[in-house]
Amino acid sequence: MWQQDGGGRARERRRTDFRDNPGMPRRIALVEDDATIRQNYADALARAGYEVQAFADRPQAMRALATRLPDLALIDIGLAHEIDGGFALCRDLRAMSATLPIIFLSARDSDIDIVSGLRLGADDYLTKDASLPHLLARIAALFRRVEAAREPAKDDERLVRGALELDAARMTALWSGKAVDLTVTEFWMVRSLARHPGHVKDRDTLMRDAEMVVDDGTITSHVKRIRKKFLAVDAAFDAIDTVYGMGYRWKEAS
Repeated sequence: MWQQDGGGRARERRRTDFRDNPGMPRRIALVEDDATIRQNYADALARAGYEVQAFADRPQAMRALATRLPDLALIDIGLAHEIDGGFALCRDLRAMSATLPIIFLSARDSDIDIVSGLRLGADDYLTKDASLPHLLARIAALFRRVEAAREPAKDDERLVRGALELDAARMTALWSGKAVDLTVTEFWMVRSLARHPGHVKDRDTLMRDAEMVVDDGTITSHVKRIRKKFLAVDAAFDAIDTVYGMGYRWKEAS
């Protein structure tokens, strides 16, 4: 069902998770200032079985989402009179939740915009020339990653590699006992690298493990952001090696 949400006074933030009620459709927040494009995407998402909250600008979206976070946010960059309003919204949403799946959907296709979006914490970045099946596939892949982290405990759910502790059931990462706030995509990339220290993981392997389809530059941006987050809790962090021309690896001694 499509709904134009006008927001209201922000009260205590809460998130009703679709996993708590299997009968509930997953809720997607769509933030797009062009009314026609907004309606078209909202209709397509509704036909795919999602509940859609559509917003025309950042203030309207923040009023509603500060009260209740969606299951996924789909954001344009230019919003009304704010040239980079989507970037600001992504930053605010990421501050509210480290694991909320966020996808940028924009006509802007420059490397600077893509890298900026990923550095702000988005899980994915698509341009508006992407087909609807492609968009829906990327959304489904993000939801699969979230669901994989909520599955019943398995023997390999908790991964410890020296100072690193990963708990897939809780989607938490610790370094020397300190929390590292990783996005869904970042968490699965770190887990992919740390499962086999010393082994070089190329772009295709990291994409497969994190269930995403991106270019080399996007992988590089994610790795840079991951390093930055670990460095924020330990200035001496150097567990991820870049193997030029091949990929990345987790150091065996780490």
